[in-house]
Amino acid sequence: MSAAASPILLEAQGVEKRYDKFVALGGVDLKVRANTVHSVIGPNGAGKTTLFHMLTGTKTVSGGRILFDGHDVTREPDHRRVRRGMARSFQVTSLFLTLPVRENLRLAAQGVAPAMALNCWSPPVGRRSCADTVASVLARLGLERHADTPAGNLSHGQQRRLEVGMALAARPKAIFLDEPTSGMGIDDLDDMKRLIQGLKDEHTVVLIEHNMGIVMDISDTITVMQQGRVLAEGLPDAIRADDRVRSAYLGNMITGGKA
Repeated sequence: MSAAASPILLEAQGVEKRYDKFVALGGVDLKVRANTVHSVIGPNGAGKTTLFHMLTGTKTVSGGRILFDGHDVTREPDHRRVRRGMARSFQVTSLFLTLPVRENLRLAAQGVAPAMALNCWSPPVGRRSCADTVASVLARLGLERHADTPAGNLSHGQQRRLEVGMALAARPKAIFLDEPTSGMGIDDLDDMKRLIQGLKDEHTVVLIEHNMGIVMDISDTITVMQQGRVLAEGLPDAIRADDRVRSAYLGNMITGGKA
């Protein structure tokens, strides 16, 4: 099935976010199709991360509606949305640095079910070990040989991949990635690019990313934001050729590199 023919998994309808008189989001419409990579780009202050907060429920909307997988989740808190199939990684790495890679993934997998997550008295064996999920995510991340390594001992690029893996361990329908290549060296970029591109076989990816080379290479759809509103949306080639986007944000950087 082509990206254009995929069903809509996530939809924002006129989403607004106001802080007193400041309008962070001024009525954003967004449709994300299942099993695609949908990137959200724009200059600093455009409202990208605020939109992520609205979509994932970490902050409440001031207006508009959010629909996910056929449900109106506008007023649902983030933990309810996680149980519906949303998972998110953050711009700042948030791992349990003293715990092994395997245990980070187990905790992420276990955290989807509150009764399991809050059971501190039983050892993580049997069903609570989430062994199958952990093993499959380790393989996808290419971190099997680091399974027993404390997360704090990994390279920065490996830590960023592990954070994506923690989102994956929740077995989500949609994964929200906020600048996953931030701070990465050139050697790690290709690994992350392949990882994200491969996710859409089983998941839907909503991506905030400043590296235009990666955005143009792996995105099915790109939404460009400016001052809390959608400036343009379309296929990578259309966004690359859009004069409004060039003048507002990308300029010559649209051909590649980091904007």
